[in-house]
Amino acid sequence: MIRVEALELGYEDRLVLTGLNFQVDRGEFLGILGPNGSGKSTLLNALSGLLPPRKGRIIVKSEPLGGLPSRLRAQILAVVPQSTDVRFPFSCLEIVLMGRYPHRRRLGTLTDADLVWALRSMRRTTTAHLQERPIIEVSGGEGQRVVMARALAQDPEILLLDEATSSLDVRKKLEIFELLKFLSETRGLTVLCAMHDLNLAALYCRRLMFIKHGRVVVDGPTDQVFTPAILEEVYETPMEVVRHPGHQRPYAVMLPLSPGTREDEAAENPLEAVQS
Repeated sequence: MIRVEALELGYEDRLVLTGLNFQVDRGEFLGILGPNGSGKSTLLNALSGLLPPRKGRIIVKSEPLGGLPSRLRAQILAVVPQSTDVRFPFSCLEIVLMGRYPHRRRLGTLTDADLVWALRSMRRTTTAHLQERPIIEVSGGEGQRVVMARALAQDPEILLLDEATSSLDVRKKLEIFELLKFLSETRGLTVLCAMHDLNLAALYCRRLMFIKHGRVVVDGPTDQVFTPAILEEVYETPMEVVRHPGHQRPYAVMLPLSPGTREDEAAENPLEAVQS
């Protein structure tokens, strides 16, 4: 579904990612992990077509991403950002129906099939009760689930999530990831999600890619790469990994930082830290 070759990404004079080479097959559920500022969102921006590569190329379904017409790209790819600021009082159903635009004929109107797609997507994301509510009057978590419903109504083959569940409570996060797992396994939906929740990633993503300092540190099956050594290398934090007694998936346990290892303790004199 996706092939990345010798990819280099950045903004103006700032290089963010370099030397990226990987591919993602149909139906894979890939978690993209790494510290703040490591380039996770930058990578998703490039995969969605928002950020042109400096070097290298991105191939989607055997076609260069940059050469895909916008309508066709929107039929293949859907994106759920970390937050969406909608300032107009569209109803939540109207927001979800926007996901059907790539499938409409030019100057065509919405059909009954479009409405069915929208309502099904709202049921799946437990937002059906918000149909008539203006999007500006729902909570942040509710609004984020409406945006997720819009992406599902788009009927994509590839779904890109950028910290898309960070504003959801525990139950709603699990419901969304159970839904994504179901769609990945039964309909071949390819899911790539940038996230910070290590244990949620280990629970649902069968493959993990860790990014740090502008490069991929490791990329492989979750059971092989979710280890204390790799987690400590990526996050510079002491951790243990155990097997949960119930579902047997790996589970990370954070350990307290040792005295003197905090960044603000690097220098005894605060002025020295500022000057350095």
